[in-house]
Parts: sequence; structure tokens; C-alpha cells
Amino acid sequence: MAVCGYVSTPSLRPGHYTHYPDGKGVILPGMFGVTYNASVGDRAFGWAGDHVEPGVSIAHPDEKSDMALHYLSCVGNEATVMTGLAKGAKGTVTGEHARLLVAFPDDVNDMLNIGDQIQIEAIGRGIALNEFPQVEFKKTSPKLLQALRLSRAGNGALKLPVAIELPIEIMGSGAELNSEYVDQDLMSGDRALMADLGIDQMRLGDIIAIRHADHHFGRSYREGAVSIAICIHGDSIMTGHGPGIMTLMSCAEGGIEFEIDPTANISNYFRIGAAK
Repeated sequence: MAVCGYVSTPSLRPGHYTHYPDGKGVILPGMFGVTYNASVGDRAFGWAGDHVEPGVSIAHPDEKSDMALHYLSCVGNEATVMTGLAKGAKGTVTGEHARLLVAFPDDVNDMLNIGDQIQIEAIGRGIALNEFPQVEFKKTSPKLLQALRLSRAGNGALKLPVAIELPIEIMGSGAELNSEYVDQDLMSGDRALMADLGIDQMRLGDIIAIRHADHHFGRSYREGAVSIAICIHGDSIMTGHGPGIMTLMSCAEGGIEFEIDPTANISNYFRIGAAK
């Protein structure tokens, strides 16, 4: 189905400060608009920004149409610029946050205007694999499914490479949302822990795994469950927040296995941006 949104403008509330855990208030860029220098494949940490969204952020002004944009679009869907100087240019959906996130080549970003219409060929909602009925897929297009390098483990489980594993103990804001909508932030305030676990090396677009995370109807703890997600936005200074991960698949019964492979990133799978 065709759904559409419009390139959104960055917005700030008057006098709005974002606070570090120690109370220091700052005003930082991050969400919405066209982000010229952040792309999938780039680091999720280290930006002078908060919740940095890579590429182009789009939304629809009608609430119900915006919900359709969020719920029907999947990672890997094709996006087409319908208006403006870049009319006809093609891009790829890379995730969703408060806005739907789309990657275009740099020369297209340079020509985009706030308000340009972007149409998405939404395909993938309800996708399933008959041979792995215990695994529920979310936000996964056929294009992404084919790119994930899926295989069958010796015990019959679905197996795939992931760039990093996140411990369930650090998963924070977003647990209250249903797992078809937006994302969940990992809690990155303990910088020493982030470095010790190597999480501070995570990249936008990384495929990640979380053990004991059941993402069927929300994002909750369940012993033995495994969920697979994608890193869709950058780090945050806010308490309880950090880089965001969006659910791609979940199994409550241990039917997913994974192995660590640093190349498991959609920048490599879809050839978005420079090779990292």
C-alpha cells in the first residue's frame, strides 16, 4: 500500500533545556528535519546532539494518516520524493522514532525542502515464516528479510548475525509502548559500563539482540525469550534514555539464536552511506 509523509521541520519548545543526570541543562539539536551529517552506519554515540535521527524525518499532519505511516511502513521499504527539487529520487526506510526515518543519497538531501512529500511503498506488515512459526516479525520488509542472512540452527531455531548484544538490564524508556510503534531506548547514563561492554561502539543501523526480552505485545522481561531489533537513533543525555532500538522480531520460547558479526548493519545490507 502507498502511505505518505512530509519532510518535517525541527521543533523546540521555548526555553527548552535537556538535562544531564547531574542537572546541567543544555539545548541540543537532534530530532526531525533533514540531518546532513548523520547516516546509518555512523556511530550512535559521540554526537553533540540528543536522540539524533539519521537522514530524513517525515510525518503526516493528519493523526490517523500518521499512524498508518508508522504502523504500515517497514525497514527496507522504498521511498520516493513526490514534490520539490528532488522529485523522483528514491530512498529507503531505515526505522521509526517520533517520525519515520528515510535514507536518501547526500545529493538528494541537499535538494530536499521542509514540506516535500515522500511516498512509501509499504510492504511487510504481517510477514511470517511458515518454518519458524514461533518467531513473530515486526517492521520487517521482504527486502530486509532477505538481507538478514537467516539460517536454521542445529536445534531448529532461527539463526542470524547481529552486530551487538544488549543486556536486558539497561533497556529503558519505550517499554511502555507497544512493540509495533516507535522504539525503546537503552539507558546509557553509566558511561563506564557502556565502554566496558563495548556498547559505546554501537552504530546507527546495527542489528542487535536482547536476551530475556519479549517484544510480542510490548517490551517486557521473559526468561528465555529473545528479541532482535535495529538501532535507529543516536544517544541521549536524558536519564533513562540513550540510543533507540526498534523491534524486528521476537520469540518467547528460545526459537532465535544469534552470533556476533560487526558487519550486521543495514548500511552494508542496503548500501546506504559510506562503508563503515
